[in-house]
Amino acid sequence: MAKNIEVENKSINLIGAGTTITGDIQSDGDIRIDGSLNGNIITKGKVVVGTTGKINGEITCKNFDLSGKIEGKVNADMLLSLKPSANILGDISAGKLAVEPGAVFTGSCKMKDNGFNSSVKINAEKTK
Repeated sequence: MAKNIEVENKSINLIGAGTTITGDIQSDGDIRIDGSLNGNIITKGKVVVGTTGKINGEITCKNFDLSGKIEGKVNADMLLSLKPSANILGDISAGKLAVEPGAVFTGSCKMKDNGFNSSVKINAEKTK
């Protein structure tokens, strides 16, 4: 019997320091930004923004590590990690959030439903 095997794309996309890109990026692989991006990122992989990295736009990804600066919304399905030099101005949504001392965050945070909230609602309805 044949099995469906999902192969992860191990490509790493790099925007180096001194490089500025205007436009949206869509990828199945990981992305590292040490330069500037004026646009949105959509990826099934991990996004890393280095200390010299700057983004003005929305990010949708699986995992996200921020050491640079972002103005815009961030949606990380699993882990969003704000390093000590991180500076984010915008709303975030994440499965898990890690904020190291020194990180600056201005906006609202929504934790994704991990099953706990839905079970509380079901139990509350059963007691009525």
